[in-house]
Amino acid sequence: MKISAHAVGRMVGAWQEGPGPAHRRLSDRLRLLILDGRLCLGAALPGERDLAGAIGTSRTTVGAAYRTLVEHGYLETRERARATVRLPHEDAPAGRRRAGGADAETINLSFAAPPAPPEVLHAAFATALERLPLHFERHGYDRYGAGELREAVAGWYGRRGLATSPGQVMITSGAQHAIGLLARTLLSPRDKVLFDHPTYPHAIRAFTDARARLLPVAVGPSGWDVPQLLAGARSAQLAYLIPDFHNPTGLYMSAEARRSLRPACPVIIDETLADLRLDGDAGREAEPFAAHHPSTISIGSVSKSIWGGLRIGWIRAEPALLERVARTRPATDLGTPVVEQLAAAALLDAGQTRRPEALRQLRAQQDVLLEALAEHLPEVHAPRAPGGVTLWARFPEPVGSRLAAIAPDHGVTIAAGPQFGIGGAFERHVRLPYTLPAARLTEAVRRLASAHRALTAGATGTHVPAAVA
Repeated sequence: MKISAHAVGRMVGAWQEGPGPAHRRLSDRLRLLILDGRLCLGAALPGERDLAGAIGTSRTTVGAAYRTLVEHGYLETRERARATVRLPHEDAPAGRRRAGGADAETINLSFAAPPAPPEVLHAAFATALERLPLHFERHGYDRYGAGELREAVAGWYGRRGLATSPGQVMITSGAQHAIGLLARTLLSPRDKVLFDHPTYPHAIRAFTDARARLLPVAVGPSGWDVPQLLAGARSAQLAYLIPDFHNPTGLYMSAEARRSLRPACPVIIDETLADLRLDGDAGREAEPFAAHHPSTISIGSVSKSIWGGLRIGWIRAEPALLERVARTRPATDLGTPVVEQLAAAALLDAGQTRRPEALRQLRAQQDVLLEALAEHLPEVHAPRAPGGVTLWARFPEPVGSRLAAIAPDHGVTIAAGPQFGIGGAFERHVRLPYTLPAARLTEAVRRLASAHRALTAGATGTHVPAAVA
């Protein structure tokens, strides 16, 4: 795949900023783009002259940057061919001792998902196995999902104040699957998709795969800019928003903003985190966006409220739209596994997606993470989130991707801010989940602080950023 000079220019952004010679600043920015996955493996970069013209520098600077990347194993060159992206070989053994003396197991802060509740899941699957024989005479392929789960999802919405019929529900293999199905159904190449920025990385990927043009609208510290969202929606064909304990910031859209936000295009509302309210209103359920806007397309899952390994999600929409999705679906799958659906139905029917003890534990772990940041990284600003499972931590300087590259050497993996945006945005941010036990969170922050000190002292890293969930 060839990447144009203008596309690379947009990705490198303000590469001129910072200390050191120009060619080193440019090579560092390109290396971070490769490590972050925004310049994909095997991609052919533009020629030196073309890139120099696109970013306003000399061909000598670009040539020196390319040579640096070749020397460190990030580019491969052949005569009369474009330089192609690669990754350096990892020479160190898997069991090597990490910098700073951290030789214990790496702590993974790139996944924002709670551990499984064993007793709750065991009981749900026991119920599912009891109900399973009722399905044996059926073929097992159902594009819409098992009736029991569609009724349970409808009941979940009903308890939140939004009357819903099973005919308005389609079951999917997680919320990410739902986003992909809707993108393929609703979008044509070059359509514009409006979304809150930052956002869920796999939504960005789904819309990019559909060859849509992305239209980000910033989510600030105080929340959503409703006038800007409305203005952007006038030229968009679809909007995707996360108003319920937003991923990654944890923010919650106010009732006033929900009522006033009437986009001129279809809207997908991601409610995956809706059951995870942690603030003083923990007893109150999140208000469905569709309660104010009946044409809303709502999606949800049990991956954050129960367990990521239970790959069950859903779409709530008008039956006519679900019919269109059902016609699109066979290109990717023929239905969601039945046993998992029956287990999810048992969980929803029993109200297990909002377990008070689980919410109390998340609140306690959030406190621990904030305390650890205050002790080990006091310069980092991390507002307390009213819900969800993550903090959106802001460093004083743009170090997100470099910190993610070096952090594994100190025994911790993190998700850098640019993974949640486009155009190289959010380099000052990292997303920090509080889904691990308290002692692990404290140790993870201590290791992250060690990585930050090493980075400040001039260390570099070569690790590929971990997958994000």
